[in-house]
Amino acid sequence: MFEQAFKNIDDILRKEAGCASELDYTEQTSWLLFLKYLDALEHDKATEAALDDKKYTPILDKPYRWESWAAPKGKDGQIDHNTAQTGDDLRDFVNQKLFPCLHGFKAKATGPNTIEYKIGEIFGEIKNRILSGYNLREIIDHAA
Repeated sequence: MFEQAFKNIDDILRKEAGCASELDYTEQTSWLLFLKYLDALEHDKATEAALDDKKYTPILDKPYRWESWAAPKGKDGQIDHNTAQTGDDLRDFVNQKLFPCLHGFKAKATGPNTIEYKIGEIFGEIKNRILSGYNLREIIDHAA
C-alpha cells in the first residue's frame, strides 16, 4: 500500500519542473508527510487531553492544519474536493503562508529542545519545489 503511494508520488515528481533528482523527491515527500504526521499527533494529543478532562491547544492555528488546507473533509468524513485548494491557490498558500508560518515557529520557541523550534528550523531550511499546484494536489491526495 505505502510502496504504491510512494511510487505514484515519485511519478508525479518526475514530471515536476522544480524537482530534478531523487533527493528532491525525498525532500518534497518528507515535508508533506511530516505535516500529515504532525496533524495526526495533534489529534492524538487532543484526544488524550479530552480523556483526562484537560484542554489541549494545538501547535498550529486552524488554517495551517493538514485537515484545513491539504485534506478538508466533508460531513461524510471523506476529503471534500469542492473545498480543497488546488492549482495556483494551493501553491501560493503553501509558499506564501504555510512555510513562512512554520518557519516563524523558531522565533516563538521557548528553547531549542521544543517541537516549535524544530519545526521552525526544518521549514527555514527547505523550500517547496513543487511548482504546479495541480501536481501538489495530486501528491497530497496520494499521501492522504
